[in-house]
Amino acid sequence: MAYVDFLQKLHSSTPRDYVQRVVDHDKAECATIARQWGKDYWDGDRCHGYGGYSYDGRWLPVAEAIARHYDLKPGMRILDVGCGKGFLLHEFTRAVPGIEIFGVDVSEYGLENAKEEVKPHVQLANATDLPFPDQHFDFVISLGALHNLYNYDLDKALKEIERVGKGSKYIMIESYRNEREKANLLYWQLTCYAFHTPDEWQWLMDQAGYSGDFGCIYFE
Repeated sequence: MAYVDFLQKLHSSTPRDYVQRVVDHDKAECATIARQWGKDYWDGDRCHGYGGYSYDGRWLPVAEAIARHYDLKPGMRILDVGCGKGFLLHEFTRAVPGIEIFGVDVSEYGLENAKEEVKPHVQLANATDLPFPDQHFDFVISLGALHNLYNYDLDKALKEIERVGKGSKYIMIESYRNEREKANLLYWQLTCYAFHTPDEWQWLMDQAGYSGDFGCIYFE
């Protein structure tokens, strides 16, 4: 298992006023709405989630970097666990023409409003019960999804990712390295259930038998 960062630069490009998010809104109510994974979360007010999540090409450099790092080739099968609207999956088809894409998500709204090109390749499913055979994928990825699970479901999801993948795997989760980043994460997050340091994340992955790589984003 290796720690690999593909996302922090992109994540840090978005300005955030952590304290104001708590001051201006009923944070608990906003989080309750966000965890319905509906229109409010994806395309509603910013206090409930993305505040409008549309395709703008920002994921292409990420897909290209991941494809280079893991030497992804045409004809390989890849799975995105927590694919949302499928923007990253679409970028993989641009970065590696001929690659076979698959995606799962718990959000019906996200899948219904996915990029048209990926809609035939995504389906409603939970990370804890992936509807695929053992060792079916050459590469499995999950970005910003597994921290939304309680630890007992996180263990199941990690084992499922390990089960369906026969090649490289990569997971990105929200984390913190100090008290400031922990406070900022608590202020900003809406859907996170698993709050762990990078070392704790690695321990959880080891316990589940996960053999892939991981990375974190931090709220600096």
